[in-house]
Amino acid sequence: MSEYIPHEHDVLVIGAGGAGLRAAVEASAAGVKVAVITKSLLGKAHTVMAEGGVAAALGNVDDRDNWRVHFADTMRGGQYVNNWRMAELHAREAPARVRELEAWGALFDRTGDGRILQRNFGGHRYPRLAHVGDRTGLEMIRTLQDHGIHLGLDVFMEHTILRLLKDGDRIAGAFGYDRERGRFHLFRAKAVVLATGGIGRAYKITSNSWEYTGDGHALAYHAGASLMDMEFVQFHPTGMIWPPSVRGILVTEGVRGEGGVLRNRLGERFLFHDIPPLYVNQTAASEEEGWRYTQGDKNAKRPPELLTRDHVARCIRREVREGRGSPHGGVFLDIAWIKEKLPNAAEHIRKKLPSMYHQFKQLADIDITAEPMEVGPTTHYMMGGVRVDADSQMSDVPGLFAAGECAAGLHGANRLGGNSLSDLLVFGQRAGEYAARFARECPLPGVDAREVEAAERRALAPFGRSSSENPYSVQHRSQEVMQELVGIVRTEREMVEALERLRELHAAAERAGVDGNREYNNGWHTALDLDNLLAVSEMVARAALERKESRGAHFREDYPSKDEQCGKWNLVVRKGAGGEMEFTRVPIPPLRDELAAILREMQ
Repeated sequence: MSEYIPHEHDVLVIGAGGAGLRAAVEASAAGVKVAVITKSLLGKAHTVMAEGGVAAALGNVDDRDNWRVHFADTMRGGQYVNNWRMAELHAREAPARVRELEAWGALFDRTGDGRILQRNFGGHRYPRLAHVGDRTGLEMIRTLQDHGIHLGLDVFMEHTILRLLKDGDRIAGAFGYDRERGRFHLFRAKAVVLATGGIGRAYKITSNSWEYTGDGHALAYHAGASLMDMEFVQFHPTGMIWPPSVRGILVTEGVRGEGGVLRNRLGERFLFHDIPPLYVNQTAASEEEGWRYTQGDKNAKRPPELLTRDHVARCIRREVREGRGSPHGGVFLDIAWIKEKLPNAAEHIRKKLPSMYHQFKQLADIDITAEPMEVGPTTHYMMGGVRVDADSQMSDVPGLFAAGECAAGLHGANRLGGNSLSDLLVFGQRAGEYAARFARECPLPGVDAREVEAAERRALAPFGRSSSENPYSVQHRSQEVMQELVGIVRTEREMVEALERLRELHAAAERAGVDGNREYNNGWHTALDLDNLLAVSEMVARAALERKESRGAHFREDYPSKDEQCGKWNLVVRKGAGGEMEFTRVPIPPLRDELAAILREMQ
C-alpha cells in the first residue's frame, strides 16, 4: 500500500458550489478550522449555471409577496411531499440571506428607486427572483469566494473523495486523491458537510458538467446515511438542441420570464392547450394577458410558459412525439417576437439576457434577438438526496451534514426555478453553523487503518485488471439506459429492463481496467466514478418503480394520476447489512396548524 498525505480539520466541506462555500463561510466565521474540497476548480460549480435568479420574497416589485406566499408556492410546486419545516425555514430566511449576499458585494439588478429588482419565474405567484442579468449564479459564486477567501479556508482543488470514514457510528473524515498526481489524501475531521451537487451525468442529455456523478449521494449511502425522494429527477424544459456538441446546455427560464414563448413547428403556443387544474385560476387566458404579466401588470395572470418545469417538459416531449416538434427534435423558444411590442427589443434582450445572447451566437450561430431558439428537455436537477434534519441539516449519521442539491426535502416532487439558489444560501448557512457547533462539542475521532487500506485497494483495483472492458464505454451505456428507460416518462416494463441492464453494467464496471499510471489518468478517474453513477442510477430506478403514481417530476405512463395515499409518505433508502438497497415508506408528519392555515388560504 502506498502512503497517503494526512490532514486534520474541524469541519470538512466536500463541494465548492454555493452550498459548500456558504457552509464553509459560516463554519469558519464560528472560529473552527475548515477545509473545502472540490472535484474541479474553484469557481467552476454548477451553481454558475443557475442563471435566472434567487427566489426570495423581498416584495420589491410586487408588495403582495411575503414568506407565506413563497412557502405555499414551494409546497404546491413540490406536490405536498416536501419537508414542510424546510419549506418554512427557506421561505422565512431567504430574504435575509439575499440581503446578506448584497452586503458582501453582490451586484444585483435594480428597480428605478434602487432596490433589488425581481423577475417572474415558473411556479412563483409574484415576481420573486433577484437577479444579475442572466448570470446570477456566477455572481453568487464570485461573492462567496471573495468573502470566504479572507476567512482562512484551506482549499483543495481537483481532489476527489472516494469514501467517508467513520469512528463507530459517527463520521471521522474522508479518504480521496488528487486528480493531477493521483496521490492519496486522508482528511480527519470532526464534522463533514456534503455539498456535491446532483446526479446529472447519470443521464445522456444533461445541463450538468462532468463532475456531477452523484458523489455525495453515494458517499452518504455507503456511510450508512438515509437518502430520500430519489425518484424525483427534474428535467428542465429548455436545454439547447442544436448543434449536437451543445445538446443539453441550459437555456435559462429567465428567457420565458422576460416574455419568451414556446411554439411548435406549426407556430402554435401549445401550452395554452394543456393547463393543469391546480393552476387554471392563475394562468393567462390570452397571449396579450401573458405579455402584460411579464411586463409587471399586477392584474394580469402569468403565461403558461411559466408553469412548473415538470409540466412544461412533458408538454414539449408530447409535441415532439406527435410530430409537431422542431427540425432537430425540440420546439421553438422565441424571445425575438417582442419586437412587436418594444421598439428597442434587440437592445432590451441583450441587456436582460447577455449570457443567452452570446451562448447562442457563439455556439449555434443564432441571433436570439432576430430568430427563435430550438430547445428541448435536459436532465437538470435532483430533488432527492440525503435525508437531513430540517433545522441542522445533519443526516442520521452523527457529524455528517448535507446541503444544496445533494440534500433532500425542501423541493418535494418538483423544484421551482430560483429556489435552488435560495436553498443553498439558507441551508448552506445552517449546515455550516451546526457543523461548527458539532465540531466544537466533540473530540477529533479516530480513523480505522483497515478502512483506509480497503478504500485504497479498491481505488487501485482498475490497474490490476486485464479486462478489455472500457470504463468510458460502461459510463456511456449506463447513461443511455437511464435516458431511454428511466427518463421523463416511465413505465414498469422499461424500469425493470433498466434494472437488469444496470446489474450487467455493475459487473462490467467491476471488470473495467485502465492502463498507465496514476498521474493525469482520466480513464482511472472515470473508472472510479462508475461506482457512484451506477449506485445512484439504481436508486432512481428502484424508487421510481416503487412509486406507483404520477407526481411532480415523476411521471408513470402506467399510473398517470396522483394517488392520494402516495402523497402521505416519502420513500427512504438505506444500505442494508448485506449490502442490498432497502426502501421504506416513511409517513410525512402532519403540518403545523399555522402552516396548514396558510395553505388553505393560498388555495
